[in-house]
Amino acid sequence: MSPAPGRTAVVAGATSAAGIALTRRLIGDGLTVVAVGSDSARLAAAFTGLDGVVRQECDLTDEVAVGGLADRVLADHGGADALFHLVGGWRGGRGITTQTTADYDVLHRSVFLTLFNTSRAFYDQLADGAGRLAAVTATAVAAPTAANASYAAVKASVDAWLQAVAQGFAKDGSEAAATAVVVKALVDDAMRQQQPERSFPGFTHVDDLARILASLPGAPAGEVNGARIDAVRA
Repeated sequence: MSPAPGRTAVVAGATSAAGIALTRRLIGDGLTVVAVGSDSARLAAAFTGLDGVVRQECDLTDEVAVGGLADRVLADHGGADALFHLVGGWRGGRGITTQTTADYDVLHRSVFLTLFNTSRAFYDQLADGAGRLAAVTATAVAAPTAANASYAAVKASVDAWLQAVAQGFAKDGSEAAATAVVVKALVDDAMRQQQPERSFPGFTHVDDLARILASLPGAPAGEVNGARIDAVRA
Protein backbone atom coordinates (compact mmCIF):
# COMPACT_ATOMS: atom_id res chain seq x y z
CA MET A 1 0.00 0.00 0.00
CA SER A 2 1.07 3.60 -0.54
CA PRO A 3 -0.07 6.74 1.28
CA ALA A 4 -2.91 8.65 -0.30
CA PRO A 5 -2.03 12.01 -1.88
CA GLY A 6 -3.03 15.17 -0.08
CA ARG A 7 -1.89 13.96 3.32
CA THR A 8 0.17 15.95 5.81
CA ALA A 9 3.13 14.70 7.83
CA VAL A 10 4.77 16.56 10.70
CA VAL A 11 8.52 15.96 10.98
CA ALA A 12 9.92 17.02 14.36
CA GLY A 13 13.67 17.52 14.24
CA ALA A 14 13.45 18.23 10.54
CA THR A 15 16.85 19.92 10.18
CA SER A 16 18.79 16.84 11.29
CA ALA A 17 20.31 14.68 8.57
CA ALA A 18 17.57 12.12 9.17
CA GLY A 19 14.89 14.80 9.14
CA ILE A 20 16.08 16.23 5.83
CA ALA A 21 16.23 12.76 4.25
CA LEU A 22 12.74 11.90 5.50
CA THR A 23 11.25 15.23 4.44
CA ARG A 24 12.56 14.84 0.91
CA ARG A 25 11.30 11.26 0.77
CA LEU A 26 7.81 12.25 1.95
CA ILE A 27 7.65 15.13 -0.54
CA GLY A 28 8.55 12.67 -3.27
CA ASP A 29 5.69 10.47 -2.11
CA GLY A 30 3.25 13.35 -2.52
CA LEU A 31 2.75 14.38 1.10
CA THR A 32 2.83 17.91 2.44
CA VAL A 33 5.44 18.15 5.19
CA VAL A 34 5.33 20.47 8.17
CA ALA A 35 9.04 20.65 8.95
CA VAL A 36 9.55 21.58 12.60
CA GLY A 37 12.82 22.83 14.03
CA SER A 38 14.12 25.03 16.80
CA ASP A 39 16.00 27.44 14.53
CA SER A 40 14.42 29.34 11.64
CA ALA A 41 17.77 29.89 9.90
CA ARG A 42 18.51 26.15 9.81
CA LEU A 43 15.00 25.46 8.55
CA ALA A 44 15.46 28.00 5.76
CA ALA A 45 18.86 26.59 4.81
CA ALA A 46 17.47 23.07 4.63
CA PHE A 47 14.17 23.66 2.86
CA THR A 48 13.94 27.04 1.10
CA GLY A 49 12.71 26.47 -2.44
CA LEU A 50 11.47 22.94 -1.78
CA ASP A 51 7.81 22.77 -2.76
CA GLY A 52 5.48 21.07 -0.32
CA VAL A 53 7.40 21.98 2.83
CA VAL A 54 5.87 24.24 5.47
CA ARG A 55 8.56 25.46 7.85
CA GLN A 56 7.60 25.86 11.52
CA GLU A 57 9.94 27.05 14.25
CA CYS A 58 8.88 25.65 17.62
CA ASP A 59 10.43 24.83 20.99
CA LEU A 60 9.15 21.29 21.40
CA THR A 61 10.02 21.28 25.10
CA ASP A 62 7.38 24.01 25.58
CA GLU A 63 3.96 22.41 26.04
CA VAL A 64 2.06 25.58 25.18
CA ALA A 65 4.10 26.19 22.03
CA VAL A 66 3.53 22.61 20.87
CA GLY A 67 -0.21 22.98 21.46
CA GLY A 68 -0.15 26.07 19.26
CA LEU A 69 1.73 24.14 16.57
CA ALA A 70 -0.91 21.39 16.61
CA ASP A 71 -3.67 23.99 16.36
CA ARG A 72 -2.00 25.55 13.31
CA VAL A 73 -1.63 22.18 11.59
CA LEU A 74 -5.30 21.46 12.23
CA ALA A 75 -6.42 24.87 10.96
CA ASP A 76 -4.16 24.99 7.92
CA HIS A 77 -4.09 21.33 6.85
CA GLY A 78 -7.06 19.65 8.50
CA GLY A 79 -4.77 17.83 10.92
CA ALA A 80 -1.69 15.65 10.85
CA ASP A 81 -1.81 12.27 9.14
CA ALA A 82 1.63 11.35 10.51
CA LEU A 83 4.02 12.57 13.18
CA PHE A 84 7.65 11.54 12.87
CA HIS A 85 9.79 12.30 15.90
CA LEU A 86 13.47 12.67 14.96
CA VAL A 87 14.63 14.91 17.80
CA GLY A 88 17.66 13.27 19.36
CA GLY A 89 20.91 13.75 21.17
CA TRP A 90 23.59 11.79 22.96
CA ARG A 91 25.53 12.22 26.19
CA GLY A 92 27.74 9.57 27.76
CA GLY A 93 30.37 9.00 30.40
CA ARG A 94 32.89 6.41 31.53
CA GLY A 95 30.65 4.63 34.04
CA ILE A 96 27.70 4.95 36.38
CA THR A 97 29.28 7.49 38.70
CA THR A 98 30.22 9.73 35.76
CA GLN A 99 26.61 10.05 34.59
CA THR A 100 25.69 13.62 35.48
CA THR A 101 22.38 15.23 36.30
CA ALA A 102 23.07 17.88 33.67
CA ASP A 103 23.66 15.31 30.93
CA TYR A 104 20.55 13.35 31.91
CA ASP A 105 18.45 16.51 31.89
CA VAL A 106 19.64 17.42 28.39
CA LEU A 107 18.77 13.96 27.10
CA HIS A 108 15.42 13.86 28.87
CA ARG A 109 14.36 17.24 27.50
CA SER A 110 15.64 16.69 23.96
CA VAL A 111 14.79 13.03 23.41
CA PHE A 112 11.79 12.31 25.63
CA LEU A 113 10.05 15.54 26.61
CA THR A 114 9.75 16.59 22.96
CA LEU A 115 8.06 13.26 22.13
CA PHE A 116 5.88 13.52 25.25
CA ASN A 117 4.64 16.96 24.20
CA THR A 118 4.16 16.36 20.49
CA SER A 119 2.46 12.96 20.78
CA ARG A 120 -0.07 14.33 23.28
CA ALA A 121 -0.75 17.46 21.25
CA PHE A 122 -1.30 15.52 18.01
CA TYR A 123 -2.88 12.40 19.53
CA ASP A 124 -6.49 13.24 18.63
CA GLN A 125 -5.58 14.28 15.09
CA LEU A 126 -3.75 11.00 14.53
CA ALA A 127 -6.43 8.89 16.20
CA ASP A 128 -9.26 10.51 14.24
CA GLY A 129 -7.49 10.15 10.91
CA ALA A 130 -5.86 6.69 11.18
CA GLY A 131 -2.54 8.49 11.49
CA ARG A 132 0.94 7.24 12.21
CA LEU A 133 3.33 8.15 15.03
CA ALA A 134 6.92 6.96 14.81
CA ALA A 135 10.12 7.66 16.70
CA VAL A 136 13.65 6.29 16.70
CA THR A 137 14.85 4.22 19.61
CA ALA A 138 18.11 2.38 20.19
CA THR A 139 19.70 -1.01 20.60
CA ALA A 140 21.11 0.43 23.84
CA VAL A 141 17.68 -0.12 25.43
CA ALA A 142 18.12 -3.89 25.27
CA ALA A 143 21.88 -3.84 25.91
CA PRO A 144 22.72 -0.81 28.07
CA THR A 145 26.23 -0.19 29.28
CA ALA A 146 27.50 1.79 32.24
CA ALA A 147 28.99 4.34 29.87
CA ASN A 148 25.69 5.06 28.08
CA ALA A 149 23.35 4.47 31.03
CA SER A 150 21.58 7.83 30.86
CA TYR A 151 21.07 7.61 27.11
CA ALA A 152 19.73 4.05 27.36
CA ALA A 153 17.36 5.01 30.17
CA VAL A 154 15.91 7.90 28.18
CA LYS A 155 15.54 5.80 25.05
CA ALA A 156 13.78 3.15 27.18
CA SER A 157 11.31 5.87 28.12
CA VAL A 158 10.73 6.52 24.43
CA ASP A 159 10.08 2.82 23.86
CA ALA A 160 7.64 2.62 26.77
CA TRP A 161 5.82 5.77 25.72
CA LEU A 162 5.34 4.53 22.16
CA GLN A 163 3.96 1.23 23.47
CA ALA A 164 1.56 3.15 25.69
CA VAL A 165 0.38 5.31 22.78
CA ALA A 166 -0.08 2.18 20.69
CA GLN A 167 -2.24 0.67 23.42
CA GLY A 168 -4.21 3.92 23.60
CA PHE A 169 -4.92 3.86 19.88
CA ALA A 170 -6.05 0.22 20.06
CA LYS A 171 -8.18 0.83 23.15
CA ASP A 172 -9.87 3.78 21.45
CA GLY A 173 -10.72 1.62 18.44
CA SER A 174 -8.60 3.81 16.17
CA GLU A 175 -6.81 2.69 13.02
CA ALA A 176 -3.88 4.88 14.05
CA ALA A 177 -0.54 3.29 14.92
CA ALA A 178 2.55 4.08 16.98
CA THR A 179 5.83 2.48 15.94
CA ALA A 180 9.41 2.40 17.20
CA VAL A 181 12.31 2.07 14.76
CA VAL A 182 15.39 0.61 16.43
CA VAL A 183 18.89 1.66 15.37
CA LYS A 184 22.38 1.35 16.79
CA ALA A 185 23.29 4.79 15.44
CA LEU A 186 22.76 6.80 12.28
CA VAL A 187 25.16 7.70 9.50
CA ASP A 188 24.90 10.01 6.51
CA ASP A 189 27.02 10.73 3.45
CA ALA A 190 28.75 13.69 5.09
CA MET A 191 29.93 11.52 7.98
CA ARG A 192 31.29 8.94 5.58
CA GLN A 193 33.14 11.60 3.58
CA GLN A 194 34.66 13.03 6.75
CA GLN A 195 35.85 9.60 7.92
CA PRO A 196 36.44 7.53 4.75
CA GLU A 197 38.55 5.01 6.66
CA ARG A 198 35.67 4.13 8.99
CA SER A 199 33.14 1.37 8.19
CA PHE A 200 30.43 2.44 10.68
CA PRO A 201 29.47 -1.17 11.56
CA GLY A 202 25.79 -1.60 12.34
CA PHE A 203 24.96 2.03 11.62
CA THR A 204 21.74 2.80 9.72
CA HIS A 205 21.98 5.24 6.83
CA VAL A 206 19.50 8.11 7.12
CA ASP A 207 18.13 7.28 3.66
CA ASP A 208 17.30 3.75 4.84
CA LEU A 209 15.63 5.15 7.94
CA ALA A 210 13.63 7.53 5.77
CA ARG A 211 12.46 4.65 3.60
CA ILE A 212 11.22 2.69 6.61
CA LEU A 213 9.45 5.67 8.16
CA ALA A 214 7.86 6.74 4.88
CA SER A 215 6.39 3.25 4.47
CA LEU A 216 4.39 3.47 7.69
CA PRO A 217 1.47 5.63 6.45
CA GLY A 218 0.69 2.98 3.85
CA ALA A 219 1.04 -0.02 6.20
CA PRO A 220 -1.98 -1.65 7.90
CA ALA A 221 -2.36 -0.50 11.50
CA GLY A 222 -2.47 -4.07 12.75
CA GLU A 223 1.02 -4.69 11.39
CA VAL A 224 2.76 -1.58 12.75
CA ASN A 225 0.88 -0.51 15.88
CA GLY A 226 3.15 -1.30 18.81
CA ALA A 227 5.81 -2.72 16.50
CA ARG A 228 9.54 -2.32 17.03
CA ILE A 229 11.17 -2.37 13.60
CA ASP A 230 14.81 -3.43 13.58
CA ALA A 231 16.71 -1.09 11.25
CA VAL A 232 20.22 -2.07 12.34
CA ARG A 233 22.42 -2.60 9.30
CA ALA A 234 23.79 -6.12 9.13
